[in-house]
Amino acid sequence: MNLSDRLVSVFSPERALKRHVARQKLNIINSGYSNSGASRTKKSMVGWMFSGGSTKEDIDDNLTVLRERSRDLYMNTPIATGALKTINTNVVGAGLRLNAQIDYEVLGMSQLEADAWETQVEREFELWSESIFCDAMRMNNFYDLQQIAFLSFLMSGETFVTLPFMEKPNMPYQLSISLLEADRVCSPQGNTTDKIINGVEVGAYGEVTHYHIAQFHPLAKTFGEKKWMRVEKFGKESGRQNVLHLMEAERPEQRRGVPLLSPVIESVKQLGRYSEAELMAALVSSMYTVFIKSENPNEPPYGEVIPDGQRVDDEDENSYELAAGAIISLGENESIEQANPMRNNSSFDGFVKAVCRQIGSALEVPYELLLKHFTASYSASRAALLEAWKMFRKRRAWMAARFCQPVYEEWLTEAILLGRIDAPGFFDDPIIRKAYTGAEWNGPSQGQLDPLKEVKAAVMRVDEGFSTRARETSELTGGDFWRNHPQRIREENARRESGLGKPSKEGPTDIGEEVETDENSD
Repeated sequence: MNLSDRLVSVFSPERALKRHVARQKLNIINSGYSNSGASRTKKSMVGWMFSGGSTKEDIDDNLTVLRERSRDLYMNTPIATGALKTINTNVVGAGLRLNAQIDYEVLGMSQLEADAWETQVEREFELWSESIFCDAMRMNNFYDLQQIAFLSFLMSGETFVTLPFMEKPNMPYQLSISLLEADRVCSPQGNTTDKIINGVEVGAYGEVTHYHIAQFHPLAKTFGEKKWMRVEKFGKESGRQNVLHLMEAERPEQRRGVPLLSPVIESVKQLGRYSEAELMAALVSSMYTVFIKSENPNEPPYGEVIPDGQRVDDEDENSYELAAGAIISLGENESIEQANPMRNNSSFDGFVKAVCRQIGSALEVPYELLLKHFTASYSASRAALLEAWKMFRKRRAWMAARFCQPVYEEWLTEAILLGRIDAPGFFDDPIIRKAYTGAEWNGPSQGQLDPLKEVKAAVMRVDEGFSTRARETSELTGGDFWRNHPQRIREENARRESGLGKPSKEGPTDIGEEVETDENSD
């Protein structure tokens, strides 16, 4: 309160108070966002109940409920199941495949030497990755583990991976992959401190130093003693990454992941309830048939005319059952009130689509893809798929960088130490190490609504130098041009030798080999 207000308050306290309140209101509605989103005076905003907090209050304190609800939706609600499976299928599919791409110029190799080295590495990697012995549980191969890790990340918001070394029969490599569900990483006895946040221990600068991993799943129905292992994120001497943490951060200083379905949990649950109610109402409506009212006390009571094989709950006297085509007798002093549920509901489909558009927008999955419902024009459907594939490619690059590439680097290190791969200077210089570990990870192709148009566009991109045959092969079919090329040479030579084909207009297929042709041939 300023000096003038104090003087007024001496003679008129009420008037001084009004002056002070008016001045505070002027400060509130001053300018900028206070006129709109930050307004505290507009009636449309006064009823907005809001609050804010750090990542601990907003995320960490709610993670247990979010995870359990998200997994429940995946297991019991078709829309949620379809959304997560659609993303998983398009991002990972049958697994991201290694395409070694070393920097041969840094390594002083020729291109032919680099190709030979890459082929050897890919062959060795397949020996390990296609075996179930790469899994610590010995149940899945590397490509199955990708699907499990990514789907768990979508459901729970994060997945933890450890890379232990285990001896295996008939396998030269000991590296193994162990997937841990998000719940396993938690604070000992549930005590979160300023240094241990939901099982993640941080250092003086906020960097992650350790993970606290429960011996058993916290939700498991076991009676064993609860124990935790304190695992370093990086080895002190080797600098090896002991734990891979697959999560996407949406805020600074966030250290635990949020399930993908979190923003739409309520919408998906309510839509599931609505669908279930409509289904049950339609089913009940279809079973209303004939009721007989009689004064004869010998008529069978309610429900007994339903055949024995169709009744499911005879033991409960309060259970009333319906069956298709049933003729139900009414006892003495009983009557039927006709209830017409007005099914089928003509607004059901439109309402579901409207809600799915909102859900799809939040998940970056167009509702056409979410519902597998393509009835729009070619241009509209293609636009929806292209928009979805922006998200799929982003998540694929993330999965490759956070899971596939670190695992590959660990495997390559072991292969070099075992002497199965020759890589001079690998342990001497980080630049050389990076040059050796370069790789691409190829996954399922986008697919085409009109294959002819897509192939013509790919040919034009290659002819104009905008792309390469290797990239277009990967994008169109998910194949490998450098494996297709020698196979096509063998196929074309075999066709000519058997008289089924004619030589290419561009000349001989085999380098350095002349092909004799029949001048009179067509």
